[in-house]
Amino acid sequence: MTTLAMLWLPILLSTVFVFLTSSVVHMVLPIHAGDYRKLPNEDLVRAALREAQVPPGQYMYPGCDSMKDFASEQLQQKFAEGPVGVMIVRPDGMPKMGKSLLQWLAVCLLVSLVTAHLATFACATGADGGRVFQFSALVALLGYTGGCALDSIWKGVSWTVTGKFLFDGLLYAAVTGSTFAWLWPTAAA
Repeated sequence: MTTLAMLWLPILLSTVFVFLTSSVVHMVLPIHAGDYRKLPNEDLVRAALREAQVPPGQYMYPGCDSMKDFASEQLQQKFAEGPVGVMIVRPDGMPKMGKSLLQWLAVCLLVSLVTAHLATFACATGADGGRVFQFSALVALLGYTGGCALDSIWKGVSWTVTGKFLFDGLLYAAVTGSTFAWLWPTAAA
């Protein structure tokens, strides 16, 4: 029987390898260069948001307080006039990349831990590397891409951008699956 403790090395290494792969994808390759566009009249929009004193948070516009508000003529008119969107306002100041990278590293570790835990039920000690790869890559794929499509469905993120993040998740899953297959415990002699 394979235990979680036996998988400490593939857990840690797959975490590090995925983190490094994501660094290459986002900093070296131009895949995500056009994911976010600059607002037309950005200074005007920023000034209006500052003047309105919009605090950090997630917003939808036009906004409403309940689903029954969607039936109101006023709200329907606002939707017809546009613009319609979802906006995330972050705290003022430069983004804190260190904090974000640490959170991403924690997510990578969590995906590797869950992958390892589920793999202990599906793959015995000494299991075929192909089976270990297939199972652990599939679990990791769900971990890295599970929420991507939801952003396109509910928040209006373009399917092109979602496709790029699905591709990233496929890479991360392949890295995770390869690491687990490479370091999977062999059968005791």
